[in-house]
Amino acid sequence: MAVNIKKIAVYVIVVFVFYVIITDPKGAAGYVQIGFEGISDAAKAIGDFMTWAANGGNS
Repeated sequence: MAVNIKKIAVYVIVVFVFYVIITDPKGAAGYVQIGFEGISDAAKAIGDFMTWAANGGNS
């Protein structure tokens, strides 16, 4: 039963994404840009933390 719910949830999300892309392509592009900026910021923060840790925690 849980597998069926998971498949239904994935199907609903995919349909919603296609609906947004078809009805508002500029808005969808903005959402993608926001997502990539978030991923980029997160990767930069992880890199800064790893550099800080590699330096022994010194600023």
